Amino acid sequence: MALGSNLGDRLANSRSARKAILDLPNVKPPILSSAIYETDPVGCEPEAGKFLNAVLEFDYEGDPLELLKSLREIEKTLGRAPDHPRNISRKIDIDLLYFGDIIMDSDELQLPHPRMHLRRFVLQPLADIRPDLILPGQSKTVRELLAQLSESTKVMRLTNNW
Repeated sequence: MALGSNLGDRLANSRSARKAILDLPNVKPPILSSAIYETDPVGCEPEAGKFLNAVLEFDYEGDPLELLKSLREIEKTLGRAPDHPRNISRKIDIDLLYFGDIIMDSDELQLPHPRMHLRRFVLQPLADIRPDLILPGQSKTVRELLAQLSESTKVMRLTNNW
């Protein structure tokens, strides 16, 4: 999953979200965490602040919709209203990127995330932990998808320790 924050104490927001996710009862090891990257906002309102972005991967004993519900509760607990407008600055954003080999296309959830292969702010941290992963519906590895993106979006490694 991807974590992003561009309001308030972005690092504390990310740390709180990571802790809450890893404390979910059905989350199991192994747990992989990328570095945190500072990135320019993509598709947000004018003058939006930079994001901190990271990726987590773990085993989960349950179904993706159950996990999504838990993630929405974590966002709510950390200060994101359920009706928060899309592509507007936010204290925390948690996106379920993929769930093993499952392909899903419902009103609630699309797996894998339909635009993740186009987003440097997702692929760069994902390449930290799973560079050779081939996502469902793709034929290239994460590393190859990242290499084919243009350099238009700035991504800077901020910290490994979070």
